Amino acid sequence: MRLAVRSAWLVLPLLLGACAPLLPAPQTAEADVLKAWGLPTARYALPAGGQRLEYATGPWGRHTWMIDISAAGRTSGARQVLSDTAFIAIQQRQGLRADEVLLELGSPGQRRGARGGGQTWAWRYPTHDCLWFQLSVGADGLVLGGAFLPDPTCDAPNDARS
Repeated sequence: MRLAVRSAWLVLPLLLGACAPLLPAPQTAEADVLKAWGLPTARYALPAGGQRLEYATGPWGRHTWMIDISAAGRTSGARQVLSDTAFIAIQQRQGLRADEVLLELGSPGQRRGARGGGQTWAWRYPTHDCLWFQLSVGADGLVLGGAFLPDPTCDAPNDARS
């Protein structure tokens, strides 16, 4: 029995690690990225050429993976973009446009209308607190402000999350 319990503790981290995606190595061909990751949830043009592939995990997911593809069709970077650091950097930038936010954070998990014709965008992210990040975007496409707020689903019954 002890051997079985000890073995389970040794195997469990390996199984959990298998659920996390393997980021592509530098210089991986775009076709190989698409073969391994599937179709992206969005594509964005990079200012220096090339494109950024977004792999968002949806409204309840807490990760968005961005894979940069150079103009030569090879990976030049890959990372998970939803974090306190990324949200704080967005908050500190003045005059930010909605398309710049999408390039940095990817598609929000939730969009809803706001007064004055704008929208409120929200992202869930990996945190031990029950928070999400929200941005107000004006009707002109400019970011008005952002804040960390309690995620309303944390106190909701499980059936409200489906």
